[in-house]
Amino acid sequence: MTTVTEADALAGLRDALGLLKDREQVAERLLDSSAKHSFDPDKELDWDAPFEEGKWFWPPELVSLYDTPMWKRMSEEQRILLSQHEAAALASLGIWFELILMQLLVRHVYDKPATSAHVRYALTEIEDECRHSKMFARVIQRGGTPWYPVSRAHQNLGRLFKTISTTPGSFTATLLGEEVLDWMQRLTFPDERVQTLIRGVTRIHVVEEARHVRYAREELRRQMMTAPKWSQEFTRVTSGEFARVFSVAFVNPEVYTNVGLDKREAMAQVKASGHRREVMQTGAGRLTAFLDDIGVLRGVGRRLWKSSGLLA
Repeated sequence: MTTVTEADALAGLRDALGLLKDREQVAERLLDSSAKHSFDPDKELDWDAPFEEGKWFWPPELVSLYDTPMWKRMSEEQRILLSQHEAAALASLGIWFELILMQLLVRHVYDKPATSAHVRYALTEIEDECRHSKMFARVIQRGGTPWYPVSRAHQNLGRLFKTISTTPGSFTATLLGEEVLDWMQRLTFPDERVQTLIRGVTRIHVVEEARHVRYAREELRRQMMTAPKWSQEFTRVTSGEFARVFSVAFVNPEVYTNVGLDKREAMAQVKASGHRREVMQTGAGRLTAFLDDIGVLRGVGRRLWKSSGLLA
């Protein structure tokens, strides 16, 4: 009797992006890349160097209030201070996402062969995310700003999501948490207007996150082709709802208070800002195109994504 392996069963499966790639081959390539291009932020970055006078902590065009009436009234010093607090808030948000991601990855590999390259890479990614979370925490502390936790409601939604999430739902949320920030960081690390330490942090994150995105994309393609219909539909709905949570959590309103701005007025101007809407949709554009191709952005899920402001 011939034994049919998982690879044999999935061989020849094709979606809108082409043939499904072999899970083990993808993982082996990612493991090779991890061996060659991984960093220890504690040793790689100069944490003791002073911040440079007049330099930004986030590119000004990516600061939430950019080009609003309030922005035009702010001094250059206050704008730079806001960029520092928003960078700290995004680092705080990144830690929250990565803690969720690490738990979802452990759940994903819990019942899979521990000797497989797929599981070994998941464990390698968890190692990466541990370093990233520590790096983000250290950069917040180095800047002297507060830690900006997400709201209690979002903390509790995160707990619920971790409990009920299916595998495709987990990888969709992973990509949402990674790809918009990745787009912003790709603009940040080469920007000489930005503080050297911030550029170093974002460079490390971009290099290592590229592997995480590849892993999540390939696995999500596989899941959307093989998961039961109910699971696929559940993924569409939960991903749309998570997009709505993400779009709200992306800017912590306390940053405005902490730089001497009226929080309500600032939030209203960000919500009305065409520039900010374009930034967020552009940042999510590569992801939403991918999700559309593999069948995630359909029905109720698509309407939820639109209501999040991340999809035009």
